[in-house]
Amino acid sequence: MTIGFDTFWFLLGGFIGASFTMILFLNHLEKKQFEGTALGTLVMPYFSGAPNLIFTIVMAYRNSPGKEIVVNCLVNNMTNLSVLIGLPCIFWGLEIIPKTKKRKSALKTGRLNRLSLSFTIIAVFVFTGAVWALGRDGELTFGDGLGLVGMFFFWQLAGVFDVMRKNIERKRRSGRGMILDFVGLGISVAVMFYCVDGLVQWLSRAQFGFISYKHIGWLSGWLMVLPNAIPAFYYALHKRADIVYSSQIGDGHICIPLCIGLFAMFHTISVPSFFEISVYLILIMAVIHLFAVTILGRLPRSFAVAFLGMYGIFLYQGIISVS
Repeated sequence: MTIGFDTFWFLLGGFIGASFTMILFLNHLEKKQFEGTALGTLVMPYFSGAPNLIFTIVMAYRNSPGKEIVVNCLVNNMTNLSVLIGLPCIFWGLEIIPKTKKRKSALKTGRLNRLSLSFTIIAVFVFTGAVWALGRDGELTFGDGLGLVGMFFFWQLAGVFDVMRKNIERKRRSGRGMILDFVGLGISVAVMFYCVDGLVQWLSRAQFGFISYKHIGWLSGWLMVLPNAIPAFYYALHKRADIVYSSQIGDGHICIPLCIGLFAMFHTISVPSFFEISVYLILIMAVIHLFAVTILGRLPRSFAVAFLGMYGIFLYQGIISVS
């Protein structure tokens, strides 16, 4: 469809509104059924990462270059690990282990969240390392994609069994309220699908210098990271560092390995030239995040500033040095 700027702003407003609605249902779901880290790992990524999945399916259907999928996913993961964790930390701080020891329950919850987040961050090494190892020959084929998708769903299955175990221990039962939450989330995502589809089509037809189909991987990556930004700032403001972390890292798992693996199952992917340096930056940031969460129990603001610097290196290597 052809859309003008009026429709563009309408779609963008609908996209942001659906994201806020999604937060309300996720917040209610977290209080009733899921712990914070489980919400961020098992539920939130499928909704905030839904635009990336739709983008992957559309690009595969159109037989578009697989390189743009890799660019989209690298932009998503780099932005999550640096900007969308770093900026909330600079503004409000991110503490996994609370400084106060007045409430033993809060301290215990913080320690449990630290263990869950550490395990989630370790998965970044596994997934990103697997994509790097399989793509060292410059291509990702059907067999590579099948292995990546299988790894992702095994990871999710392990998380589902963990939630079921915790619900049995706490004698929680899934009620009708949970079904209504998922229905509300589904409607929110449907609105986001419509809006993202229109916005992506607008970007694909735009010819304003950098804003063109030639850079659809970068532009779509920045656009589709918006659903991640809203929960990141919302939960950081409400001192839920566990959800900030788990939602951003969990969303990264949707892109690497799921989106890349899914596309590779249909079309061979030729990895872009800056792929390797991007992987190195992701792994370096994952090491720093693991140290901050496991050893410090919080993310220092100086680390957050360093992440923004690494994001600048990523932009230079991906845009300026290859142009």
